[in-house]
Amino acid sequence: MISATAVRERHDERLLIRPISIDIFATPFSLVAITLGALGAVLVIAGLAALVRAKPLRFALRTLAGLLLLSLGALVGTIAVGTQGYRALTREDVAARLFVRPTGPQRFITTVRFPDGSEKAFEIAGDEIYIDARILKWKPFANAVGLHTAYELDRVAGRYHSIDQERTARRTVHSLAQDRPVDLFSLRQRYAFLATLLDAEYGSATFAQVTLPAELEVRVSTTGLLMREVRR
Repeated sequence: MISATAVRERHDERLLIRPISIDIFATPFSLVAITLGALGAVLVIAGLAALVRAKPLRFALRTLAGLLLLSLGALVGTIAVGTQGYRALTREDVAARLFVRPTGPQRFITTVRFPDGSEKAFEIAGDEIYIDARILKWKPFANAVGLHTAYELDRVAGRYHSIDQERTARRTVHSLAQDRPVDLFSLRQRYAFLATLLDAEYGSATFAQVTLPAELEVRVSTTGLLMREVRR
């Protein structure tokens, strides 16, 4: 059996993930957020100028309009930041390739290769490889302005055939998600108004038995995750 230390040494370079190159300021929602924020700031400044000139009505109207645009810009910016790292889902996409290799009874090494070519390697305990994902499913109104169903792999873990072992045996769970400054799933649960745009309460999982070295393909479709062995 290969020790966890040996695995880490063998895969030391492969464990370093190349960051996904995403220019957040080039996305449509980011541009809209910047535009709204700039217009809002201009109106607020114009409102302050009207106040200096002793024109209270113009001050009130321009300031309120500016604050409204700033609020809208903040909301759109939050959505833009929260969707970074998610991939647009079109029909059926390959979310990852898994290279599994048993190292002992109910032990195996899994290397997860992402679509951008980066990899992560894990030592996993169990009879099966388990992987799940978060799905961002937008309402039709949001689809109309360019937001479509997107996904992000969340975690990979081991799974036992026996329920008793699931309760008592060694558990191995590893995160596949990216760190993000804004978590839309949490925001959806905290703020009811996002229900008009976003349905974030959607997750999917799949698993497969590991008995021999194999290459598995994890695909995500509009109905959820599925896993197939790659035949050479």
